[in-house]
Amino acid sequence: MARPLTPAQRINGVLRRVPAWPLYVLGVIWAGFLFWQALTGRLGVEPINALEREYGDTALKLLVAGLAVTPLMKYTRISLLKFRRAIGLLCFFFVLAHFSVWALLDVQSLGRVWADILKRPYVTVGMIAFLGLIPLALTSNDWSIRRLGRNWRRLHQLVYGIAILGAVHYIWLAKGFQIEPLVYLGLILGLLATRIRWKSLFQQRRAPA
Repeated sequence: MARPLTPAQRINGVLRRVPAWPLYVLGVIWAGFLFWQALTGRLGVEPINALEREYGDTALKLLVAGLAVTPLMKYTRISLLKFRRAIGLLCFFFVLAHFSVWALLDVQSLGRVWADILKRPYVTVGMIAFLGLIPLALTSNDWSIRRLGRNWRRLHQLVYGIAILGAVHYIWLAKGFQIEPLVYLGLILGLLATRIRWKSLFQQRRAPA
């Protein structure tokens, strides 16, 4: 007699029949909707600044979602691995949109862009994170996985540091004390902590020299 399926197996069975491509469509629609809101004055008295922040906030949420895929599978056996590439590419898309709004609509000068990168720490950190995402986005395809082999995984582990930089960028960008940026940093650090093999780490420390 076959064993009954666990809830996680049932959920995974449903997820296997769901394609990943609708995520791209939803992402583009959301980006367009936010741009339309800014264009029609529905994002407040400073629509460019608001649009820039909305794109950045969406990117950070997607970054957290991407980091949550592995812990979710580890602790619940629910697998969202087939959606992780789409989540990652959409994250890069919104970071690119965030940067583009800032550089093209807000600053509007290559010289000022470069000056802000050098003089403002939060811009410096954000730019480092943005540049770090570029090779990850360019190699988020099956050809790169086959070509790079084990190095592909090592390369994409850069996302851990990039996620922390993204949260620090948000904390520095926020004016005054705000809870939301700290929540993002806490979530990112917590998700990264789940990847540490604590048992092995403690055993190594207790091992005699």
